[in-house]
Amino acid sequence: MITVERTDFVSVPVTDMERSIHFYGETLGLQRVSETEGWPEFQLGENVSLYLVDPTNIGRAFEGPHTSSIALRVPDVEAAKRALEEKGVEFGGETFDTGVCHMAIFHDPDGNTLMLHRRYAPRES
Repeated sequence: MITVERTDFVSVPVTDMERSIHFYGETLGLQRVSETEGWPEFQLGENVSLYLVDPTNIGRAFEGPHTSSIALRVPDVEAAKRALEEKGVEFGGETFDTGVCHMAIFHDPDGNTLMLHRRYAPRES
């Protein structure tokens, strides 16, 4: 057994680094926390960051976008969705209510799946 202390970062494959830096930094408004050339890092809340990775920089090909959502917790899914729609972000349908949370699915310019998310029901013990 191992002890996992936390998730440090999530990597997202991209094909156009400048376009992706603009999307994550300007469109989503995420704080860039690393200026390392070729490896931009954006803060996601308190304990995890998101790295943009051009797979060709590590000798690999872009094999397609992430299709499992990276859930971005926001205070109000509808308000955040409207704000992003005003910036041209398209969502895959209406906000979904699961009975415990609200979710709105969208994609970055490379097709990586992201989600606005807010849990409103308490977790069961």
